[in-house]
Amino acid sequence: MIIQKLQDAIVDIDALVSLTLSDIEDIKQAQHENLGNRLVEKEVLISSFERKKALLNTELIKLTLSNDGKSMEEILSDDEADVLTLFKTKLTNLKAVNKDYAKFVVTISEFYNSLIDKMFTLDGNGYEKNKLAPATIFAMSA
Repeated sequence: MIIQKLQDAIVDIDALVSLTLSDIEDIKQAQHENLGNRLVEKEVLISSFERKKALLNTELIKLTLSNDGKSMEEILSDDEADVLTLFKTKLTNLKAVNKDYAKFVVTISEFYNSLIDKMFTLDGNGYEKNKLAPATIFAMSA
C-alpha cells in the first residue's frame, strides 16, 4: 500500500518536472504563450500531488504509531525503503528544477520592470516623478 502511494506521487513529480523543464525551454526560446497553456495542467498536478502526499503522510504516521519506538528503516520493507528513497530523490530533483525555473522568471521579470521604468519614468531635475504604474501604461480609453 505504501509502495503504491509512493509510486503514484512519483508519477506526479515526474510530470511536474517535465512540464517545468518545458517551461524553462520556452522561456529561453521566448515562447511565452506556451507557459500559460501548461499552467492549468501544472495546477492540477500540484493538487493531485498534495493529496497523494497527505495520504502517504497519514499512512506513514499510522505505521509509525503502530510500531512503538521503531525507526522508519526498521518498519519499512526493503522494497518500501527503496521506493521511499526514490521518492525523496525525485522530490529533491523537482526542487532543483523549480529553483532553476524561478531564476529565469525573476530575471525576465526584472528585465521587463527595468525596461518599463526606463521608458516611462520622467526625470524631474534628478528626481523621479510621475512614475506610471505598469497597469496604467497599457490601459486604453474609449
